[in-house]
Amino acid sequence: MSAKTTITSTADLKKLAMDFVSVSQGAAVASYPWVGKGNKIEADGAGTEAMRQAMNEIDMLGVVVIGEGEMDEAPMLYIGEELGTGNGPHIDIAVDPVEGTTLMSTGQENSLTVIACAPRGSLLHAPDMYMKKMAVGPKAKGCIDIDASLTDNMMAVAKAMNKDVTELTVMIQNRERHEGLINEVLALGASIRLFPDVDISGAVATAIDEIQVDMLVGTGGAPEGVITAVALKCLGGDFQAKLVPQDEAEIKRCLEMGITEPEKKLTMDELVRSDECFFVATGITEGLLVKGIEKRENGLLQSESFVAIGGDVKTYQYIKSHHLASGEMK
Repeated sequence: MSAKTTITSTADLKKLAMDFVSVSQGAAVASYPWVGKGNKIEADGAGTEAMRQAMNEIDMLGVVVIGEGEMDEAPMLYIGEELGTGNGPHIDIAVDPVEGTTLMSTGQENSLTVIACAPRGSLLHAPDMYMKKMAVGPKAKGCIDIDASLTDNMMAVAKAMNKDVTELTVMIQNRERHEGLINEVLALGASIRLFPDVDISGAVATAIDEIQVDMLVGTGGAPEGVITAVALKCLGGDFQAKLVPQDEAEIKRCLEMGITEPEKKLTMDELVRSDECFFVATGITEGLLVKGIEKRENGLLQSESFVAIGGDVKTYQYIKSHHLASGEMK
């Protein structure tokens, strides 16, 4: 393939997205043997290495702009790492080979592999730190303001969705720091849906009617926030965020990475500055968004992946595949 500097067509975008579905599947299958084994470092390492090898076979020049987390001691696809053959589109990659490492290492639900891609220079280049987030689906697009109160946002979302506020369901990570948000939702008579980890699934769920989640709010990781913004852009939803530096060192790191106002409101278009993007997730353990890896009677492993494609495509689909235990497609 001749070298290109960007994604030039809908066909390119769809092909690249499907290439990354295979990458995501391979990482999930490689991590699967470590489910419930109590060793999240080994699990993360297996997924990371499988992902790195697969991405290096794709015709692209990809750069990891936000990864598993600079603060992790786990092996990682590090920020600034170049991947691919060097031919093809130049793209930004935001990735987590095993999102929810603690969940999968202890045999709990909702661990998955996630990848988000967009043309070079499109994704927010941010350090691994806390980020305040608010996510909604397509019906409430344009109705949220992270600088306003949760009550005001819930009222606006309810109006946009033609619901009473008491009919809303709000996903919130079960953390002490979210006690005020939880109480505010309950005070309005709405429903909460708490989860232990992996806010990407809950945010994406706001755009999937069958899951019946209206909003996600709370503070979590910035890498997950960028990945979520890509997914919701593809799905027609909305997402806003604010970085939450914990100390002067984190503010300095933001400035070094070109973020001149570390605590300003970030809209979805500021987090993802292109519509030519896509999001891929493959389940490792059973989850809200995708099913986990299952071993079939014939010895093959069955995976379920979710892929959302932006641009002119604006579509999503679920893909079930079967693999040899080594991760090779059958």
